[in-house]
Amino acid sequence: MPFFYVWSFRKLWYMLEKGPNTQRAKMTAGTGRKEEICLSILFICYPRCTTCQKTKKWLEEGRISYQARDIQTQNPTFFELKEWWAKSGLPLKKLFNTSGLKYKEMHLAQRLPEMSDEEKLKLLASDGLLVKRPVLVTESRVFFGFRESEWEALKPR
Repeated sequence: MPFFYVWSFRKLWYMLEKGPNTQRAKMTAGTGRKEEICLSILFICYPRCTTCQKTKKWLEEGRISYQARDIQTQNPTFFELKEWWAKSGLPLKKLFNTSGLKYKEMHLAQRLPEMSDEEKLKLLASDGLLVKRPVLVTESRVFFGFRESEWEALKPR
């Protein structure tokens, strides 16, 4: 294999892996061959959540490629949440998992109206289980919760 090809491919791999979440390369193990380059959708879920499991199955059946992220082990950051909130067009209260145990234990139904937007975002960033899930982040939109009718546009034609 010529040196230039190896260098070029490594550079391409680095650019795709280290760049923003818009592109991703999957490799065939051990061969160094490029298997697939695709636009990436970030799917943020809690693996034990049945809605997240249902959504994952729906994405796979619809042949929609995605990059999965566990919301409990990799909390969304304050800045990610702020950006996603702006892209979603939803009121900030809709980003909270209102049926979750932590939400109820913290009595957030009473506390949220008194909090500023920045305080709410910091609270969401402190614990991934407070965030409504699943979260689907695309290039132009962000979806909180699984509503099949809204997600239909993601399926390839």
